[in-house]
Amino acid sequence: MSSSLNRGVEKVEVTLKWDPSPLGRPPHDLDIVAATYTADTPVDRPAYLVHFDSRSPDGTIILERESRTGQGFGSDEVMTLELDRLGSDYVRVVVGVVIQQREGRKAFGDISAASVRVLEGLAELTTSDFADVARSTSATIAEFSRNESGTWDFRPAVRGFDADPQEFTERMGSV
Repeated sequence: MSSSLNRGVEKVEVTLKWDPSPLGRPPHDLDIVAATYTADTPVDRPAYLVHFDSRSPDGTIILERESRTGQGFGSDEVMTLELDRLGSDYVRVVVGVVIQQREGRKAFGDISAASVRVLEGLAELTTSDFADVARSTSATIAEFSRNESGTWDFRPAVRGFDADPQEFTERMGSV
């Protein structure tokens, strides 16, 4: 009888926070976005997206907290991904952050104290303050892929894009 010590990544939490914009300035609005991909299209268009005001059809990916201003204590946005419950058709999930561009172009370098963390339980899988993508308006931060044994692997994937929210969701899964 053999057993594996590698259970893979099962349930993660993505937390995002940032400081509010200065008084009298338009609010900064950052959003966590998750894109799911099937075996048929692992890098093409996502099967579905989870972002503001949405959740996955099966309830395995949920945006639990959303802020449009960065005001308040603790994390401004929180997304939970229950990868171990995700249907077997899905082989890849890419998570990113996008800045809404309502009041002119804003990049991560324009947002004070922006940071994102990916946690599995109490274990921190990755963290970023977006310094490496300071000139970008959106960025991927993590990628989860289902391996041959059916468990999920994690890979930090901080990659910046100069794209509005719509364009980012179309490009975020590109390799």
